[in-house]
Amino acid sequence: MNIRRAVSGDIDEIMSLYSMAREFMKATGNPDQWKDNYPSRELIMSDVKSGSLYVGTENGEILASFFFVIGLDPTYRKIYGGRWLDDNDEYGTIHRVAVKVHGKGVADEIYRFCSGLNRSIRIDTHKDNKPMQRSLEKNGFKKCGIIYLENGDERIAYQRIQEDAKIY
Repeated sequence: MNIRRAVSGDIDEIMSLYSMAREFMKATGNPDQWKDNYPSRELIMSDVKSGSLYVGTENGEILASFFFVIGLDPTYRKIYGGRWLDDNDEYGTIHRVAVKVHGKGVADEIYRFCSGLNRSIRIDTHKDNKPMQRSLEKNGFKKCGIIYLENGDERIAYQRIQEDAKIY
């Protein structure tokens, strides 16, 4: 899989991918994480313009989309019922992971790519998103506690520090 920054010409295919991801979440017992057609087209367009949205492709087809940025994430300032693995403010944050093919290592590739950009990666997910929780734990992410989104929704927070990561 090739990972690259998303471009405006990808937006329709990305929106279709997020629609499929919402359906997958509903079918696997997680109907509330991305309700109300989240993420919106406007948010995706903003992510593309900022250079923070990435796609994973194979043979010209988009198999995955995710947001990645290095630096402070406001929702990660406070963590409850635990603590982050480190106090470094220069961590990478992954949000809005959507994959077209489940169980084929696509998410693993995303985590490897992000660890190549920063050794310390933080991510969160809904308590009902069991497939994502399994994926994170399988890839060495440690459950650190609970964070709250700006709208008050609760999320399980994870972090992985990849000591042997090759930083590009």
